[in-house]
Amino acid sequence: MPTAPRSHPSRRTALALGAGAAWSAVLPLGAQAHASDSTSDSGSGSAGADGLAARLRELEQRHSARLGVFARNMRTGRTAAYRADERFPMCSLFKTVAAAAVLRDLDRDGDFLAERIRYTAQYVKRSGYSPCTGKAGNIENGMTVAELCAATICYSDNTAGNLLLRELGGPTAVTRFCRSIGDGRTRLDRWEPELNSAEPWRVTDTTTARAIGGTYARLVLGDVLAPADRERLTGWLLANTTSDERFRAGLPADWILADKTGGGSYGGNNDVGIAWPPDGAPILMAVLTAKQERDAPADHPLVAATAALLAAELVR
Repeated sequence: MPTAPRSHPSRRTALALGAGAAWSAVLPLGAQAHASDSTSDSGSGSAGADGLAARLRELEQRHSARLGVFARNMRTGRTAAYRADERFPMCSLFKTVAAAAVLRDLDRDGDFLAERIRYTAQYVKRSGYSPCTGKAGNIENGMTVAELCAATICYSDNTAGNLLLRELGGPTAVTRFCRSIGDGRTRLDRWEPELNSAEPWRVTDTTTARAIGGTYARLVLGDVLAPADRERLTGWLLANTTSDERFRAGLPADWILADKTGGGSYGGNNDVGIAWPPDGAPILMAVLTAKQERDAPADHPLVAATAALLAAELVR
């Protein structure tokens, strides 16, 4: 796993600062924050909140996109929400949840994580983007469940994600897991790569910024997982390789980031995770985007610009 720059606190320090200070703030994620500390979808609240909402609307107009945003400073409770309860395609954000379900529901003391899963080249071809599982040696020898979890989160490997879903009993296992931890909106219905079709009218395979943000916060900062499993999952998110042009491009260089990205048709482009500024206060951020044209490319600068706005707003 890549090591953090020397100016960062260590991963273990970040977790210690974050989990202890933040969990009481994770519980009421669905509740309204105080008006003076929140940016609502309608732009009501403080003058600062109105200003952030206006800047997010400007980004939408400039990029011809729809933005769903939910963010919270888990220490202070300061919150930003914009179209936070509108549905967006989930895309590869499900992969973190699938790995968490494996850790909570299938693994016992690492035995299941050590099991080797076999698959075929044809399975890889059907799944689409598979930079890890598609390697000849891995096709020949299979991969352990732990390796599949790392591949699906760190590299967004589709075959690894499908194999985890297969072990869990199918895509709806992700929906059931979300319901079991209080997320009533996130749902997964299909496999990779079909789940990324992202039609604007679709309800299946969708989430909201508030819902998926709350789920990620519970997984990284809460007690959904046993401490060792929480640290393992957070380690995979810290080692994510796919967000250099998204959250990492928008956040200050001295922030630690544990996140997962996702993308699909209609300009679907997501990033969700926990970021730690130098003072150690965990910042939850969920940014989901969509466009009207089926072939619209992923707009990384839009996600990066949104992250930069949120960072400036929530550390005050």
